[in-house]
Amino acid sequence: MIKRVYDNIEKYLEPNKALVIYGPRRVGKTTLLKQYLERTPIKYKLDFGDNIRTQKILSSQDFRKIFSYVEGNKLLVLDEAQYIPNIGMGLKIIVDQIPGIRVLATGSSSFELSGQICEPLTGRKNTLILLPISLKELLAENNRFEIDQMIEDFLIYGLYPEVVTAKTKEKKIKIVEEIVNSYLFKDILALEKIKSSQIILDLVKLLSFQIGNLVSLNELANRLLIDVKTVARYLDLLEKSFVIVSLSGLRRKLRREIGQKKKYYFLDNGIRNGVISQFNQIEDRNDLGQLWENFIFSERLKKRSYSNSYANTYFWRMHSGAEIDLIEEKDGQLSGYEFGWQKEKLTNLDLFLENYADSSVKIINKENYLDFIV
Repeated sequence: MIKRVYDNIEKYLEPNKALVIYGPRRVGKTTLLKQYLERTPIKYKLDFGDNIRTQKILSSQDFRKIFSYVEGNKLLVLDEAQYIPNIGMGLKIIVDQIPGIRVLATGSSSFELSGQICEPLTGRKNTLILLPISLKELLAENNRFEIDQMIEDFLIYGLYPEVVTAKTKEKKIKIVEEIVNSYLFKDILALEKIKSSQIILDLVKLLSFQIGNLVSLNELANRLLIDVKTVARYLDLLEKSFVIVSLSGLRRKLRREIGQKKKYYFLDNGIRNGVISQFNQIEDRNDLGQLWENFIFSERLKKRSYSNSYANTYFWRMHSGAEIDLIEEKDGQLSGYEFGWQKEKLTNLDLFLENYADSSVKIINKENYLDFIV
């Protein structure tokens, strides 16, 4: 069993505060919760968001019913809490009115999409976002040589927990396809009342072929036969649902810098490949550069998230074609990173270094990637 980064949940629980753990479906939130409950000495009440009786009580805002529901416990644990209407208000009543109570709630991206948690629990919650497995987590049980031996599988099948632990390639593919077909758009379709997922799926397929490229919303709209505002809304929903991540351009020094369009990456390589049903091996692919760029970007994102190492992130590109895949700005310092599977020399970057004098640029390839993402 892979030890997750938030294995020590007790560290984040506080009296009269809610700890909310959310993220994509099938990344191990429920497993993390169960492991904690097996070892905690605190008297707790465990319940599930799809329990209709629980939904009625916690959404009622009836103090008497809610107090009776929690009575005698020091910890309330709610798994899949996003199913409970107005859950934010219910949890606010509990943490405000019951002395010493702790609340632990897990949920999918519905929390973010619906906004039902943030406002009612302002100042009353801690939030953890659990993502697919990171290489840092895998290094707790594997050495660097072993990780290198698995890297091609990560590029193709991704890092969802069930995928990583699956023993065969056939099983890995089956799990990825199940996530794509049954879980990937579930929150969006439920909350937005979209009758068909086909347009969303078609949009994601188009993005899957444009990793590392500038994305035109007008072009997407024309291809999908929908308006630009709808495209923009769907992209925002997909990002909040942990399917994709956007990156804006750095534009400060030169008129010829491209800053208006965005690039989009997938949070997980396996999902990207599952959307377009491409699981052929590395030697048989013509998109290795895109797979590598997406993989390094998403792993770097996990590292920043789990280490609380925040930075402004951009890409840099000139109309002439000169580009850097990722720019991180921290404490006023710009650091550029170009992602390449092979060890190559940096080219066409003199203009960037001349205009951003205190910056640095480095290639991240298969020889040095682990130092960058763990």
